[in-house]
Amino acid sequence: MFTRLAWVLGLVFAVSCRAGVPVGYTIPWVDLAGEVSRQVVVDREAGQYLGHPTTVLLEDGRTMLCVYPKGHGRGPIVMKRSEDGGRTWSERLPTPASWATSKETPTIYRVRDRRVRDPEYRGERLLLFSGLYPIRIASSEDGGETWSELEAIGAYGGIVAVASLAQRADGSIVAWFHDDGRFIEEGGREAANAAGWPAGFVVYQIESADGGRSWSSPRAVVHREDVDLCEPGLVVSPDGKTWALLLRENARRRNSFVVFSDDAGRTWSEPRELSGALTGDRHAAVYAPDGRLFISFRDTAHETATQGDWVGWVGTWEDIVAGREGAYRVRLEDNRHRWDCAYPGVEVLGDGTIVATTYGYWAEGEVPWILSVRFTLEELDARVRATP
Repeated sequence: MFTRLAWVLGLVFAVSCRAGVPVGYTIPWVDLAGEVSRQVVVDREAGQYLGHPTTVLLEDGRTMLCVYPKGHGRGPIVMKRSEDGGRTWSERLPTPASWATSKETPTIYRVRDRRVRDPEYRGERLLLFSGLYPIRIASSEDGGETWSELEAIGAYGGIVAVASLAQRADGSIVAWFHDDGRFIEEGGREAANAAGWPAGFVVYQIESADGGRSWSSPRAVVHREDVDLCEPGLVVSPDGKTWALLLRENARRRNSFVVFSDDAGRTWSEPRELSGALTGDRHAAVYAPDGRLFISFRDTAHETATQGDWVGWVGTWEDIVAGREGAYRVRLEDNRHRWDCAYPGVEVLGDGTIVATTYGYWAEGEVPWILSVRFTLEELDARVRATP
């Protein structure tokens, strides 16, 4: 009988090449799909689409916040809080009135704030962004207990704003989003063309020198006419000297891409195609205690047994730089939809537990809900070693 396993093995080991770049992968993969003991339901509502979450781990190493829209990529922003590293979650928390007007996927980050001189204040600010036109921001200076209203950061907009954020040694903040001409200017593509913005998909960079209170104008940093590069996912080298942005290829003609910066985002390399093993949407990366990387994303590799599912990649920074496939992949959950899942938040707890959180169609005939999966790399290693 032709089983799914046979189909899986055939796809995993049948690697095609395009200009020398594999569109599949040869590394093994581990399947955690359906392992309920690893899963925590963050939020679920019958008949209500809940999607596109991101998380932030606070300074105490155990408090987590999760934000997501009540709807597909847009709708009122929902916030929940966990005080035990994501094992249990609060009810939906009260939020400022303007959060109900969010037009897109919210994202949330923790930054250091060197401008505040109050000795009782530890310098931690939380920033929440909501995209399309204009990009808006809200902030909290008390660990997410209270928040400001959403306010525009400038006369520009973008998609998945902001997809990634970094902070330089001097405290300045660098953030990235993309646009396809519809939202960078008020008035859409016609206004964008008149303003001289590049046509097509563009990754933009913005910066703040005051803890996220004010922001620069956007600067185009990634653009190619032959592919649609977007949704940059930041990875920083172990020594902190080099940044990489892993990029979704929305046209589906090529694999995902990567760009590098060795000067904290002031200049960037030309985009380079990644292997099939790292091809996906909305990459989110963390380092495990042993120095290896875990990167979560939606699988969009051209040759893969888990296309459209929520997956992860285990490897090293050097694998990314050298263009290697890495050590292995893992399917975190089976998505019962062709593509709609996996805008993830990924956090690492003090004991090495990785808490990955996203949305997806986790049951046939039902709308998406928010789910976490918990594991350590040591647990995954054992499963790989056990594979014949």
